Amino acid sequence: MKLPVKIPPKSLCILRLSALGDVTHVLPALRAIQAHWPDTQITWVCGSFESKLLSNIKGVRFVLFDKSAGIVAYAKLWRTLSGTRFDVLLHMQVSGRANVASLGLRAGIRLGWDKTRARDLHGLFINARIPYVEQQHQVLAFLSFAHSLGVPVAPPSWNFPVDDNQRVLADQHIDSSCRTLIISPSSSHALRNWTIAGYAAVADHAINEHGMRVVLCGGPSEAEVSLGQAIADAANGAVINLTGKDTLQQLVALIDACDVVLSPDSGPLHLANALGKPVVGLYACTWSKRSGPFHSLEYCVDRFEQAAQQYLQCKASDVRWGKRIEQPGVMDTIELKEVTDKLDDVVYSLGQ
Repeated sequence: MKLPVKIPPKSLCILRLSALGDVTHVLPALRAIQAHWPDTQITWVCGSFESKLLSNIKGVRFVLFDKSAGIVAYAKLWRTLSGTRFDVLLHMQVSGRANVASLGLRAGIRLGWDKTRARDLHGLFINARIPYVEQQHQVLAFLSFAHSLGVPVAPPSWNFPVDDNQRVLADQHIDSSCRTLIISPSSSHALRNWTIAGYAAVADHAINEHGMRVVLCGGPSEAEVSLGQAIADAANGAVINLTGKDTLQQLVALIDACDVVLSPDSGPLHLANALGKPVVGLYACTWSKRSGPFHSLEYCVDRFEQAAQQYLQCKASDVRWGKRIEQPGVMDTIELKEVTDKLDDVVYSLGQ
């Protein structure tokens, strides 16, 4: 079988284990494939945690990979799929863990990343590559996998499902009579987080200038709970702190019910984009041009260019695709007024 594929494949496997933001980036490629080849049987090998977010997606068999189980996880994955041969494998993750996991996935076409964006000997585990496109956004990069197979891909569509049974928490804390700002302050990398004082000041601005309700969301880890409480304590206005109190599916429902999301480069930021919510993204460690909320790039505060010059002595365009500038203090270069101005722009775009 050669590219582009002329006959719809009977079976196709997506290998993308993590993280939350990246699996939401994959969804438009999945939707395009489902629309073009509705009879193709699709399997997605993903992380156990990420599966909690994806579980409501129909027409896909999810095979879980629990990285915390170490070598046992590989054995379990390979045993689960030992009797399966796929027509196509979309090897969408270049990490060493994913490359090793792919060894147990048999497929005729093994489509992976171009040489420029590959690493960890990725080329040894594939037999075809997507084309390289300079400064390509991650959503469009993942769509390149579908396009390389011959699938029409424009425009990107997420069609992210929301479980109505998970809306109770949102109904309790989000009032449709006023606009709601969700602040999701934590990234999976602490150095991507903005300041406590900054988040608190934006919360006060949203309350005082726009009459908004402000809700804090985050995971149950000690660091996230502590950050959420510190922001709530620092804000002068009444902030609803739900940090550590919601599940992933409840977070989906919360974001779906809100009006605006403020966040650094994180899974909830990309989830908000997938749900069609405007996002004020805070970027310095990573570049919004590559990994920003796809439909809200105009609302991002981005200091990546400055960070590249200060920490790497180069232009942002010279930074290798996927590289992060995670240095102490880099997010402090984002100024409060920049963020409140972007929030104002979003609110005005929604109409008074």
